Amino acid sequence: MKKRLIGGIAAAAILIPTAGFAAPPLIEMLTRTPMTAEQVKVDEVGEATLKKLYSAFPETKSFEIIDASYVQGVQTSIILQEKGGTGKKITLHTNGITGEIEHVNQENWEPKEKPLITLTDQEIKAKVDVLIDKMYGNIEEYEFDMEQMENPDQKTFMLNYIKMGEKTPFYQVFVQGNSISASLIGGETAPSNIQVEGFFSLNGKPDYTADAFINDEKLFSLLKMNPTELKQELAKGKSVVEIAASNNVSKQQVIDVIAKTQVERQMQAEQNGEIPKNNQSNEQLIKAIEPKVLQVIEHKTETPW
Repeated sequence: MKKRLIGGIAAAAILIPTAGFAAPPLIEMLTRTPMTAEQVKVDEVGEATLKKLYSAFPETKSFEIIDASYVQGVQTSIILQEKGGTGKKITLHTNGITGEIEHVNQENWEPKEKPLITLTDQEIKAKVDVLIDKMYGNIEEYEFDMEQMENPDQKTFMLNYIKMGEKTPFYQVFVQGNSISASLIGGETAPSNIQVEGFFSLNGKPDYTADAFINDEKLFSLLKMNPTELKQELAKGKSVVEIAASNNVSKQQVIDVIAKTQVERQMQAEQNGEIPKNNQSNEQLIKAIEPKVLQVIEHKTETPW
């Protein structure tokens, strides 16, 4: 049987700072390698991911793998859809080291005549509960919070599931249109240099574009909040600049902290031989990165870049 090559998934959750500050993109993605359906089924991470999915939702055994790719040792991504190219679809992003399914996106699981977003709050929560319960386990130990996001173009809800007695969400979910996008943000599933993923959202789904800039311990210290608290404030439609101002921190202070971290990472990468060395001074590099930092800290969720 001839193998069918599945194109690489474009919406990757793993991002790194751009190495050349003069390059057009704000962030560049790590190289993803496309996988065939057959390769997914024999790959250790891919096989385990499918096993979890099939156990949670047996009907997906008949779905086709329409897209798949991986970043070696980082993440494997798989998209399955009902045969025929229409109907139910599910996307899975699995940590390549821990084997944890970190992101699940469920699309078109409700009839077109009555999409998910038209249901009552209680009905929406019930649908999300089922997804989390089946994919991750019992959710009885979690407290629940649900709020409508400030998205003038499309009704969007954000749901946080927090372990009783704690403040940090363990699961964060976005509901928009006829889709549920759930992220596992608790536990030790993300790479050590990434505390929280998807600080912003776009079209009701996590937007990872600015993560490499905002995931900065010095920034969190400056703002006197942890990454999850910052993400929650950003989800309310505020910018990093506005959040900083409410904590008596100036825009320039924020720029200085993030720019310095980015330059330090740049110089470390040069020393490690990961990228070519350049002749610019530390001050020149900081000056070059500042416009991009400004773009990040003035950005607001649900706004295109």
